[in-house]
Amino acid sequence: MGCEVVAGQYGADSAAIAYDALEAATNRRADYLLIDTAGRLHTNRNLMEEIKKMQRSLQKKMPGAPHEVLLVLDSTTGTNALNQAREFHQALGVTGLIVTKLDGTAKGGIVVAIAHELKIPVKLIGLGEQADDLQPFDPKQYAEALFAESEL
Repeated sequence: MGCEVVAGQYGADSAAIAYDALEAATNRRADYLLIDTAGRLHTNRNLMEEIKKMQRSLQKKMPGAPHEVLLVLDSTTGTNALNQAREFHQALGVTGLIVTKLDGTAKGGIVVAIAHELKIPVKLIGLGEQADDLQPFDPKQYAEALFAESEL
């Protein structure tokens, strides 16, 4: 995708890597820094504590960081997505959702429950596996698709 990557050695402290990435982004005068913490499950306490440590580390370097905390949810996971959103929101203060796999049979109805209970807006949706398949969320279009009658 043409972006610079800051990575650490396997097993390195993720908070230190995030801190280094923020320092590099600041020095390079980057407009954005994305920190991907993929693969973390809300049920793994050690990884949840590690991600909170990462957030504290970023705040030491830049008060108020991170400016966005986006949680990526798989639309096929159903009610587990609500539990995941609750845990991540409590731990990190999630500011938005990215809902993936809406190109398949899943309609992602659980995002209605998440938005209602946790007041977290859906910002982006994934309709495939390519970079341009990530699109801004359109609530009207989503509601129409959610309640559309299926073709038999």
